[in-house]
Amino acid sequence: MMKIAILGIAHMHGYSYVRALKRMNDIEITGLFDEDRSRMSTACKELGVKPYEHPEELVAGSDGVIVTSENSTHRKFVEIAAKAGKHVLCEKPIATSVEDAEAMIEICRRNSVKLQMAFPVRYSASVRKAREIITGGLLGEVVSLVGTNHGRMPGGWFTDPVLGGGGAVMDHTVHVVDIVRWLLNCEFTQVYATYGTLIHDIPVEDCGLEMFKLSTGQYMTLDCSWSRPKAHPYWGDVTLHIVGTRGTLFLDVFNSKIEVYSNEKGNRWENYGDNLDSLMIEEFLKVLREGKEPFTEGNDGLQSLKVVMAAYRSFREGKVVEV
Repeated sequence: MMKIAILGIAHMHGYSYVRALKRMNDIEITGLFDEDRSRMSTACKELGVKPYEHPEELVAGSDGVIVTSENSTHRKFVEIAAKAGKHVLCEKPIATSVEDAEAMIEICRRNSVKLQMAFPVRYSASVRKAREIITGGLLGEVVSLVGTNHGRMPGGWFTDPVLGGGGAVMDHTVHVVDIVRWLLNCEFTQVYATYGTLIHDIPVEDCGLEMFKLSTGQYMTLDCSWSRPKAHPYWGDVTLHIVGTRGTLFLDVFNSKIEVYSNEKGNRWENYGDNLDSLMIEEFLKVLREGKEPFTEGNDGLQSLKVVMAAYRSFREGKVVEV
């Protein structure tokens, strides 16, 4: 029986990860720790998980660790796992500073611990097919890309500049950067960004537009805004319009859905596609059991964060900056 510890339940994805684990017969969730005792109690009751008062005790009795705390506390919990010699899956973004991200990668390296990043979008069948099409040359030479990652404003600690590290730019840029890096086997070299707080009364940005240059020569734009209203039937999207010399490809990762409009239950959506969180959790368990290298590793988190930090610097300086 594989035992998994949960450190932090601030991020809503943590609930999805726990439910994915509980659907597996050979997995036991050792318990959950969160510094917010009220949040921990609520989550443990809802998820049927044992609360722990001390993270070190919880980690010591587990085979692997999943970190879904606030962005700024990822380093602290990853370090606890690494010092105990436990492989860890960390929620995105990896951290709120490049310094923290590099420290996380280094302590995992020193303790022979594998650090997997929670980039579930890479596990999408449509993203994998897009990579097959691109590498197979069906689009010819890729010329440009236009991306979106829209969503609802999540509220709570996500709008705290310290705990979240930023707003929509921090929250939504990293997913798209990660899949483009993987699709084109490239890095992001330059960015020009503009953003603002245009929709909600919050202390961080809720709208952002970024323009990138890639190491493979292409230019790309990304709208990473929290622009979906509460009444919208589903949370948002991740899309890419990829233009090549021989063809174009439109990737809509979360379009395997049915929109439901109900007078009684309101507007919502039902997903009939892959459960990307479950696929990612299955990958993490293979890392634990087989010792394989993670599909999305710590360096992927670091490179995505570098792009985000360059975007913030671009806005402050009002110019194109190097990543």
